[in-house]
Amino acid sequence: MKRLIAATLSLVLLLGSLCACTNQAGTDNSSQQTPDSSAENTANVRKAVIPKELSEIPEAYFSPAENPGTLVDLNYDTYESFSYEQKSQPLEKHAVIYLPSGYDENRQYDIFYLMHGGWGNENMTLGTPEEPSGFKNVIDHMIDAGEIRPIIIVCPTYNNTSPQDSASFSLALQLNQNYHNELINDLIPAVESRYSTYAASTSTDDLIASRDHRGFGGFSMGSVATWRTFQNCLDYFRYFLPMSCGTGLTDPDIYAAAEKRQDFFVWVITGTEDFAYSYDTSRVENMRGLPGFTEGGSEADGNFAFSVKDGYDHGGIASMEYTYNGLRFFWGGYDEQENTASQPYTTDTAISDVINDPAFGDYGHLLFPVDTGYMSGRTLGDLRLTWYSNIDPDKTVEICNTMKSRAEAGETIFYDIYTNEEKAADPDKAETGLFFFRGDPGEKFAVCNAGGGFAYVGAMHDSFPHALELSRMGYNAFALIYRPGWDTAMEDLARAISFIFEHAEELEVDTDCYSLWGGSAGARMAADVGSYGTAYFGGDDLPQAGCVVMQYTGHSEWQETDPPTYVCVGTSDGIANWRTMQSRINAMSAAGIPTEFRAYEGLSHGFGLGTGTVAEGWINDAVAFWKQQME
Repeated sequence: MKRLIAATLSLVLLLGSLCACTNQAGTDNSSQQTPDSSAENTANVRKAVIPKELSEIPEAYFSPAENPGTLVDLNYDTYESFSYEQKSQPLEKHAVIYLPSGYDENRQYDIFYLMHGGWGNENMTLGTPEEPSGFKNVIDHMIDAGEIRPIIIVCPTYNNTSPQDSASFSLALQLNQNYHNELINDLIPAVESRYSTYAASTSTDDLIASRDHRGFGGFSMGSVATWRTFQNCLDYFRYFLPMSCGTGLTDPDIYAAAEKRQDFFVWVITGTEDFAYSYDTSRVENMRGLPGFTEGGSEADGNFAFSVKDGYDHGGIASMEYTYNGLRFFWGGYDEQENTASQPYTTDTAISDVINDPAFGDYGHLLFPVDTGYMSGRTLGDLRLTWYSNIDPDKTVEICNTMKSRAEAGETIFYDIYTNEEKAADPDKAETGLFFFRGDPGEKFAVCNAGGGFAYVGAMHDSFPHALELSRMGYNAFALIYRPGWDTAMEDLARAISFIFEHAEELEVDTDCYSLWGGSAGARMAADVGSYGTAYFGGDDLPQAGCVVMQYTGHSEWQETDPPTYVCVGTSDGIANWRTMQSRINAMSAAGIPTEFRAYEGLSHGFGLGTGTVAEGWINDAVAFWKQQME
């Protein structure tokens, strides 16, 4: 592992420009201003808080992740920098694009432009598609762990006619003065016309309208590029991460941009042993006295912050760690109530710490069985639930981190399905609700029901994993926490579906051809509501589910009006005999009901997503079956 990290550092060290700097004359500000750009935009203020101490990158993050993103090359046309306005010398340039695992062109992604430092090029930060860097693995793990939302990262270059341009300090400074022309006119349109961002088109108006979802950052000479982007392109970017900028950059035009609009956030980061420390400190002191800048720990109380890492110099560790923290702040979340970094959970995190995490308010205990007699283990890595096999501790951690990150980012991830009056009349109804794994706005929804023998709800192993995967496919997925007992469970499911229909506009879900999912007891719930309808169990009179997906149950009842049904079971299930379900599906199929059946050799009860087993990928087959019913 240490060799891997060392190799990564040798690459990333090239991000840094390791020499002193002189001040440069300014250039004309060519950015276009919106008519009301002086007005502060508060509608999209996020809740993230600058941490007191920067977090270190977990060592394991440098190894390949389970769900790796993809690096792709992008070639685009531009012009030689110094004669750009004359457009007399066309150039073809290159950028490296990071696409998150499961990239879907039908979804919208935040985008971050990350510039290299001196003696570098577009390949130095994340590597190439053929040879990704260790820091690319870090990004993969951050997304997997829920520290940041899935994001597109662009690694461009300010190099001009030669890949060696960044080796000349004075030339690099001049190129960065002019780079905004290429950035706005050529690179951003090339990237955001090809990949799905929040820009409706690459027109000037649409790029400006989507600035809340766009950031720019860089280390050393890349930090110079960041400040020049702030100066010339503030209408196009909301977030800026200048790291260890070893030059004074006293050009007043850089800071004058802040007088025109204040809805931005700049996080300046450096180290005490960095030669850039004096430059950054002086710069921040200057900003504190200028109109348009307000220092604060979050967007809610300011538009810039300054952090210093004790003992860090101008090197590869610093560049990676600052970028890691910057991404977490801009595209993830920190604890709003504590001015400290919200650390990601690990397999060593105590279950009690998750339950009591302020991010989850008063519903943290519902993440795990209310009746703790059906669970064992002190940590997330140790967690075991009764009747479940194929436990994946990494998935447990991923789920918890994802939910925490979304909650801290301001998403509502839990909904009560009963009123306060109903819960007062029946206190057991307080132990119910819907966890929402948000997909694409306006997409169809699924309700996932965990098993537990109607004695408890095994959501962490049997509905949360399914809901998370469905949300990553773009679907809006809910995981129901219901009361034990068949009667109460059915009542809660009917009520949950009614709640979703009633609040469909607020939740941004399509109610046509919704699906019901479940494992074990949860599969029986999905099948019964699918058969008899929500009104039969006390809910509203609503359309029948378009599809039912069932796992590991011996449920045998059916009727000719049942919805299309997908089933998967294990042949070594000692609780639910797979032949019982096969007989049921055969009878339904003979009656003309669309069905699909999978029996996986050797699997026992409660195999969940089946990761690492012969059943791995079954959820993709189930979704394909559901999509067939939508046609």
